[in-house]
Amino acid sequence: MFIGRKQELQFFEDKYNSKGGQLIVLYGRRRVGKTETLREFCKGKRHIFYSCREVSDKLQLRSFSEKLLKENIPAASYIKEFSEWETALKSVLDLPYGDEKKLLIIDEFPYMCRGNESIPSVLQNLWDELFKDENIMIVLCGSAMSFIEKELLAEKNPLYGRATGIYKMEAMSFYDAVQFFPNYTDRDKIIAYSILGGIPHYLRQFDADLPLEENIKRNILTKGCVLYSEVEFLLRQELRETPLYNSIIEAVALGNTKLNDISVKSLVEDTSKTSVYLKNLIELEIIKREFSVDDGMKERANTNRGLYRLTDNFFRFWYAFVFTNYSELESGDADGVFEYAIKPNLHEFASFAFEDVCREYVRKMQRNGKLPFRYQRMGRWWGKTAVRRKDKTEVQETEIDLLAVSQKADQYLVGECKFKGRPFSYAEYLDTSAKLSQQKEKAEFFYYLFSESGFDDNLIAEAEKNEHLILVGLEDIVNGV
Repeated sequence: MFIGRKQELQFFEDKYNSKGGQLIVLYGRRRVGKTETLREFCKGKRHIFYSCREVSDKLQLRSFSEKLLKENIPAASYIKEFSEWETALKSVLDLPYGDEKKLLIIDEFPYMCRGNESIPSVLQNLWDELFKDENIMIVLCGSAMSFIEKELLAEKNPLYGRATGIYKMEAMSFYDAVQFFPNYTDRDKIIAYSILGGIPHYLRQFDADLPLEENIKRNILTKGCVLYSEVEFLLRQELRETPLYNSIIEAVALGNTKLNDISVKSLVEDTSKTSVYLKNLIELEIIKREFSVDDGMKERANTNRGLYRLTDNFFRFWYAFVFTNYSELESGDADGVFEYAIKPNLHEFASFAFEDVCREYVRKMQRNGKLPFRYQRMGRWWGKTAVRRKDKTEVQETEIDLLAVSQKADQYLVGECKFKGRPFSYAEYLDTSAKLSQQKEKAEFFYYLFSESGFDDNLIAEAEKNEHLILVGLEDIVNGV
């Protein structure tokens, strides 16, 4: 059963139903579900779906020819194979689809271009002279994001400005991802998402009828299962010097977020060298450089500012628990690793992803018009501000899990996220409300408190009389209401 991707499918349907030629570029990291989404889109439509392979140009053209000539086009009566790409691609216009749009999907298009660098020029000429005015839709799909962004879509590339649609596919949202586990408790849905993230390929490896613990043991910790070797496979496919990348990713997964700390932990003495490795991991969307929500362009341009974090939940889980227990897992001790390394730490591990889910909840509330104001920017915040210490306040470095700010910075939404086995307390609310107190004279503040385990009686009583205090429990968070 196909799950999610309503927005992507609607985008392709709109393009398919548009008049004239359509040239669409779809790209995104590996495993994100591009191919499955395109196949779902093609259902019920006559089409050609060609998946490129890493082969010579001659073999690629032969395979494409076989695919096209099976469609009973006129050329099939007198040739067995096209001799060059221009004639082959031009023949798509001969598909016997009547008034239907002639739909051609070329999956992993970068492989085709590596075998023959002239392919983009050939497509450009055909587009300018023929395709743009015909009832045709061509989708070029690829996982090599650097190639797509820096070459195919770059100003000097022949296809620059020709695409009628460019769509970068991201990981699934939490609300789509948890549809893979309809029978899990709300708590286990959060934990499952903290482990697998929004990558459909990873989500499909879990059996929705198995308990979460059993899924982790069978489908991550057991040698030979897909997810056990997934991270190593992906890194070897995309990068060289994998031992160094392993050290850097592990350092970030274990909570080292600043450039210098990552260098020290990974034993890479030169921070400029570490920066290069991090940049490559950012391009693969394994790591991101995160800034405080109020940082401007000047701060973002400073290489010493910002915090490095893993964007991929599964990478974070794998390096935190699989990579560090590899010898035991190789010997088949999945039960022992789970019991002594994972189980005691899993709840705390999930708390970071819980913050991401809460931010996604706020974005959903904005789309549905259910927030007290419309924010312009939203994210994590860190810096110096007032911090409550018993009955006093003092200025210290601290963080705010979620801060949303209106366009005029006259309204603030402050969010605090607690994924703990006890209720959110009134004292913790006072700690939260003390932060950014210097802004309170100039702006209106709303406090959204997110809790896995409910709220204490004093906090509930306070929320009943304070319309600027909103309590959001686990059920509402998970269901997005």
